[in-house]
Amino acid sequence: MKLLYGKPVAEEILSRLKGDISLCEQKPGLAVILVGDDSASQIYVNLKEKTAKEIGMNFFRFDEPENISQDEILKQIAKLNADDDIDGIIVQLPLPEGFDTQKIIESIDPKKDADGFHPVNMELFLSSDGGVTPVFPRAIMQLIKSSGEKLEHKTGIVIANSDEFGGIMCAMLSRENIALQYILAENILSNLEKIKASDIVVSAVGSPGLLRGEMLKDGSIVIDGGIEKVGEKVFGDVDFASTEALDGYITPVPGGVGPVTIACLLENVYLAFKPK
Repeated sequence: MKLLYGKPVAEEILSRLKGDISLCEQKPGLAVILVGDDSASQIYVNLKEKTAKEIGMNFFRFDEPENISQDEILKQIAKLNADDDIDGIIVQLPLPEGFDTQKIIESIDPKKDADGFHPVNMELFLSSDGGVTPVFPRAIMQLIKSSGEKLEHKTGIVIANSDEFGGIMCAMLSRENIALQYILAENILSNLEKIKASDIVVSAVGSPGLLRGEMLKDGSIVIDGGIEKVGEKVFGDVDFASTEALDGYITPVPGGVGPVTIACLLENVYLAFKPK
């Protein structure tokens, strides 16, 4: 299979953003709240900070201790909602145990919801009525398009951990006239024929070896959005070695969806800033 690397896709988005931002007298601003000292979250926030600064975007970082109260986080978000220098807000997930993640997400002003997780934005997106486009599904769509293949009338399947994510991906891909359905990871064994028949397979479960080459259609486009650390190595959902004899396209892990997700996040911040 040919590799769909995320870096060139991300660089195209970031280069355009950098050029647009350089022409602005005022700069867009992204605020990130990081609670606790989870090593993976630290890495992700560092990458977001580095990339934002490289394209000329203002970055406001709030590192909070794990024992901070939820009320204090909500007060911090309220301040950021009212700050005209802040165009996008994210709370790095996952949060430590004890926090109501959904309540915290819902406290973000939907117009500043850079990740696109707020229920208002989810509803608007699913109804094709505007709102902030969810970042992860957008990144997946960008990678599918980077294959250069004609997508209209292709069939696709999404393997997900939740109905919510499956529904969002179906809404995203249906806009490209892709006939899509989703299944939950727990039902994968009863849906092997559907997977094998699909032109496009998207998996975002975080279960190494969930998919093998013999389960995939020759010539398919496979987007591996799963990520799981085993020892010192990071793996996706697809057993990479077992796909080598197939034609088609596949994203590597790491180096696939991740870089594009960050670029799409920063694009959401710029879009929130642009009308000012």
